Amino acid sequence: MRRHELTDAEWELLAPLIPSAGRGRPRVEDRRVINGMVYKIRTGISWRDLPERYGPWKTVYTRFRRYAIDGVFARALQQIQARADAAGDIDWLVQIDSTIVRAHQHAAATGRKGGSAGRTNRNDHALGRSRGGLTTKIHLACDGRGRPLAILLTPGQRHDSSCARPLLERIHVPRTGVGRPRCRPDHVIADKAYSSRGFRAYLRKRGIACTIPEKNDQKRHRRNRGRRGGRPPAFDRQTYRQRNIVERCFNRLKGFRGVATRYDKTATSYEAAVSLASFLLWARSV
Repeated sequence: MRRHELTDAEWELLAPLIPSAGRGRPRVEDRRVINGMVYKIRTGISWRDLPERYGPWKTVYTRFRRYAIDGVFARALQQIQARADAAGDIDWLVQIDSTIVRAHQHAAATGRKGGSAGRTNRNDHALGRSRGGLTTKIHLACDGRGRPLAILLTPGQRHDSSCARPLLERIHVPRTGVGRPRCRPDHVIADKAYSSRGFRAYLRKRGIACTIPEKNDQKRHRRNRGRRGGRPPAFDRQTYRQRNIVERCFNRLKGFRGVATRYDKTATSYEAAVSLASFLLWARSV
């Protein structure tokens, strides 16, 4: 096994989820192709610069796009989560946060310059423009051991609070036996960006406890209203100290250069890359 390639244990977890070959001439070995995808995401090189030991670069790229569109890596991530949940290995003290990723100039060519088509494609592919240029924001929910549970991509300028609810609704851990998927955390930890009445009401409605600090202006507004302002939301400082776990999860994800900088033109391909990196984080911890 070479550097930046799947171990035997990781391949045993992923191999059953890879679609089998149909009719026609024999294709390049699956493990060889998947190793090429992992190498590309880990190093951030161009597809055309893949080493020859992984086969033709166009074969690796075409297979990656097919798997991305079919959601193969997203399903693989759910399956390894289900396996961990069946073993009682998931800590449902969930932390949520986001990080901004710079988009390389190669990722910006999602449509022709000018016209409505270019603007539509850019919005559809989770590319946003800020003072730093084109960016994508990765919204992440991780468990208490710092492993990704759900991923959501948006343009870089999108505010965290508006994506909190869709992010939590993406948590979907299937059962290995009979039963509905696990979708509800026991507890959610988030920073001040997620402090809003709407989000707190949503968590309360679902029966999810939360530890979210209150913003200074919200405190001032509540105090100015006197008794009508209501009680301050509960906040446990000891629990909030564990919020650094999600930051460490981002740090491990960005160890993959293809995640730390976005080179993929489409949101589908980039999300598949993040899902594959997340799968590898899980595979190395179970």
